[in-house]
Amino acid sequence: MKYQKFIFKNYEFDASSGILNLYYSYDDTINFVETYVFDFPLKQYDEQAAKRAIEILFFVAGVSYYKTYLAKEIVVESGLIDAPTASFLERTYQRGLGEFFYINRLSPNTPVTFPVNSESLPTVNHSSRTGLLIGLGGGKDSLVSVEILRNQPNAATWSLGHKEQLEPLTKKIGLPHFWVQRTWDKTLLEHNKLGYNGHVPISAIFACVGTIVSVLSGYLDVVVSNEQSAGEPNLVYQGIEINHQYSKSPQFEKDYQGLLHIKFGESTRYYSLLRPLSEVYIAKIFSKIAFQKYKSLFSSCNKAFTHSSNSMSWCGDCPKCAFTFLIFTPFIDKAELESIFGGKNLLLSEALEPTYRQLLGIEGTKPLDCVGEIKESRFAMRLAQEIYPELSKYVFDIPDSYNYTKMSAHFMPEEIYPELIETIDKIT
Repeated sequence: MKYQKFIFKNYEFDASSGILNLYYSYDDTINFVETYVFDFPLKQYDEQAAKRAIEILFFVAGVSYYKTYLAKEIVVESGLIDAPTASFLERTYQRGLGEFFYINRLSPNTPVTFPVNSESLPTVNHSSRTGLLIGLGGGKDSLVSVEILRNQPNAATWSLGHKEQLEPLTKKIGLPHFWVQRTWDKTLLEHNKLGYNGHVPISAIFACVGTIVSVLSGYLDVVVSNEQSAGEPNLVYQGIEINHQYSKSPQFEKDYQGLLHIKFGESTRYYSLLRPLSEVYIAKIFSKIAFQKYKSLFSSCNKAFTHSSNSMSWCGDCPKCAFTFLIFTPFIDKAELESIFGGKNLLLSEALEPTYRQLLGIEGTKPLDCVGEIKESRFAMRLAQEIYPELSKYVFDIPDSYNYTKMSAHFMPEEIYPELIETIDKIT
């Protein structure tokens, strides 16, 4: 089934209820609505700034519906798109849908063209604000950021969805928390069967929602917890690098920072605190400053939120669980580590051997999941082989120059970086 136009119809925000509705359509025949509820008391905010932030989300969140039929023409009936915004959206859609193109055997160069309907817009420098909003996903990375930044003035956390599962964790953290609930259009499930389906750049949506939260709550910074390895592609498809984590990558972070600077100057900021760190280094830091506190409440498993229980969980079968168990092994007591995986030792699981071979780059391609670089998986496995000799069945090389503690470039404000370094100094 083919449609000619994907239409950005309209958006409506009701400040009294905190409800935001985003409306999309295909050919004015199929209609979608996505809803966000900003479930916290709103501070006095700049309405123009809120409108700008909402429009960015409106255009980015449309990717979930656009990819269903991939209409050649994009029509914008509401909202303003200047040239910098169009460029940002085109790159975010094109690269953020890379895995989607690969899975559906479509060209990774499938054009995505946003119309420019506005001259460059003046920057909105809204009122002087302070404070850090730390995005909370329930996994080890965001908890490391929380523990590093918790003593900063006006630090808080926020989350998108999964309130039941995350509430015990937010209580344990003990900082102010801002809840946002998202409801995507359920008719999308049927259209995915008729058209295309696959991965979307969900972390880009997360970033945009965080910006709205910062405007409505009066905070300056939106802090995420994306690490070095998010920039490594999973595979090459038709000559194009495909990265499952594109919207967590350094490229996206820089692109989004650039767009925010154009829209808001220095009055709204977005950055990753953990960008300089490898996943193995983050695992070590977590083991020192967060594991004992959160061991029964956190999960880095992608299926953590799919169970009927209102608590976090680990499936013990997916690439994310396999990778997490691997990088924790050198730093966390064997019995304690196995306890959070239901008593299982994932490294010794025959069923997970193919997954570990992929993670180590021995055969197949790196799993399409949020896992670390092949070289850091190999380094962690080399350490694990000292604990479990039976893992010597995995044969691989590691560059002599590899150093899991080596810091890479970062894009955070200079006044924040010392907080990260201070924490690292304390554990080494």
